[in-house]
Amino acid sequence: MSTQAQDYGSHRRWVPLYHYVVMPILLINVAYSIWQAVQIRSGDNAWAAALAVAFLIGISYSRIMANKVQDRVIRLEMQLRLRTILTGAVAARISDLTPRQLVGLRFASDAELPALVERCLSGELATGEAIKKQIKNWQADWLRA
Repeated sequence: MSTQAQDYGSHRRWVPLYHYVVMPILLINVAYSIWQAVQIRSGDNAWAAALAVAFLIGISYSRIMANKVQDRVIRLEMQLRLRTILTGAVAARISDLTPRQLVGLRFASDAELPALVERCLSGELATGEAIKKQIKNWQADWLRA
């Protein structure tokens, strides 16, 4: 875990080897393989282009799937957290919050959560990004995929 501060501007997770090495290489490989298949029409070049596209799609989907699982865990974690913090009518409406809202709320402190949840339920804060921009006491999350 990092000891540096985290806020709205710095909370996105960038994995250098994935984002700056693997993905550019895969993209270059797709472009080159397709270029080769167009320039020199052969079954081998067409197959190499198809494999390059398949590798790019496979690696991209592995990241997407990891993020989806992470969002499901966050949804469960936030529902449990909100059940301990919220009371009354607001607590009864936890299930009305969207997954995107729950993901956005995870960065809020316990003190900020009730007001932010009420604003979400009233329709004032519909997206995770809108919620994150309203958080004043940012709770860092360094355990993301």
